[in-house]
Amino acid sequence: MAKHGKKYVEAKKLIDPEMLYEPTEAMELVQKTITTKFDGTVELAVKLGVNPKHADQQVRGAVVLPAGIGKDVTVAVFAKGDKAKEAEVAGADFVGAEDLIAKIDGGWFGFDVAVATPDMMGMVGKLGRVLGPKGLMPNPKTGTVTVDVTRAINEIKAGKVEYRVDKSGIVHVPIGKGSFTVEKLLENFYTIIDTLLKVKPAAAKGQYMRSITISSTMGPGVAVSAQKAALLGKTK
Repeated sequence: MAKHGKKYVEAKKLIDPEMLYEPTEAMELVQKTITTKFDGTVELAVKLGVNPKHADQQVRGAVVLPAGIGKDVTVAVFAKGDKAKEAEVAGADFVGAEDLIAKIDGGWFGFDVAVATPDMMGMVGKLGRVLGPKGLMPNPKTGTVTVDVTRAINEIKAGKVEYRVDKSGIVHVPIGKGSFTVEKLLENFYTIIDTLLKVKPAAAKGQYMRSITISSTMGPGVAVSAQKAALLGKTK
């Protein structure tokens, strides 16, 4: 069992382990229990009542967080001709075709998100073995394989995040930085909660949102009432 530092131990004393907090109170606690000197990430973890082994119970997509994510995102775009020029004008950090593919194949990963036009996927697909494990492979489901590269780049730069249920049935999503106001964190929080409710698989049975936890980087988790989060989210 991992041994936690003094700051973590002291921070955890502020949290009642038996309590399911309402979202605003939980977010305030997360900020009070930040243990790092740097501006860490606030992360949301939602346990869903789905079986990820079944294709009809997969939960995956992307959403633009209204308050952003508090960091500059570096975007690489696989495109040729006019679409390559469009990507450059839209603010892509790296644009290329065979040259960009060769660079990545050689071990370079100086970007956070990759976008590709559909006609490039035949070549980009060869990078699946290196981009896949890093979660960087362009995918139509998350809007990163598209002819509208301007929109894709703008959304990513504005704070678009991907969500995907893991093999344990949990969705992990960053919702901002510790320096964000509680109001901004709640904006992003409810956006994710509402999105997950909207994409609930028809095959999912029983309680859909099993548990919700919010935490800061290296900080203790704060349990949120899934029922209150869902109800309050719909009224926002």
